[in-house]
Amino acid sequence: MKKIGSQVTIAIDGPAGSGKSTVARRIAERLGLLYLDSGAMYRAVTLLAIADGLAADSPKLIEQVKTCHIEFEDNGKTILLDAEDVSVQIRTPAVNRLVADVAKVPEIRHEIVKHQQRIGAEGSIIAEGRDLTTIVFPNADYKFYLDASVTERAKRRLADLQAQNVETTLASVAAEITARDEKDTTREHSPLRAADDAMIVDTTDKTIDEVVDFIIARVCESQS
Repeated sequence: MKKIGSQVTIAIDGPAGSGKSTVARRIAERLGLLYLDSGAMYRAVTLLAIADGLAADSPKLIEQVKTCHIEFEDNGKTILLDAEDVSVQIRTPAVNRLVADVAKVPEIRHEIVKHQQRIGAEGSIIAEGRDLTTIVFPNADYKFYLDASVTERAKRRLADLQAQNVETTLASVAAEITARDEKDTTREHSPLRAADDAMIVDTTDKTIDEVVDFIIARVCESQS
C-alpha cells in the first residue's frame, strides 16, 4: 500500500452512478486515507426526515441535523447515524427519491459542510460528493470530476439495488437518475458542476480499477 502526505485532500465530484463512491473507497484503501462519503451524510439526514414524516425544509429537521452525529467506520463502508448502522437503509429507493430535496436546503448543506470541513482538517482524506471541489474543499490538493452516460450509470445503480434484493427496472432507475441530475445541477445553492481546475474523467467505458489507477498515478506523480 502506498502512502502520501500527512495532510493531503483529494476531492472527487460527479453525478449519481459515475463511480465516485467505489473509486474513492478503493483509493482510500490503497493510499491509507480516510474516506469521507459526503452523500451518505445527506442520505442519513433524509432517513431522519422519513422517520419523522418531515418535509425536506422543515425547521425541526434542520435542528436535528445540528445535533445528530454521523460517522464512518470500516473505511466508509459502515455509516452510523447516532450510533446506529444505517448503511443499508440509506441506499433504498425511498431515500433516493427524497435525498435531492433534502440536499438542496441551504441550512442543511451549511451544517453538513461544517462537519465535512472539520473531518478534513483532522488529516489526509479522500472525499467524494457533488460540491466537494467547489464548496467544501475549494483548496483541495487534487480535484477530479467523474462522469458517465445516463445509461451506464443506470446499469450500475440497478446492479447495486438488485444486490440488495430491491425490485425495480432499468427504465425506472434511469428516470430517477435523470431527475436527480436535474435537481443537482439546477439547485440554487451549491449546484453540481465541475470545478474549473478539476480533471474530468469519463468512466463510461472504464473499469473501476482503471479509474482508480489513473487517479492514483496523477496523485503520486506530484508526491514523488
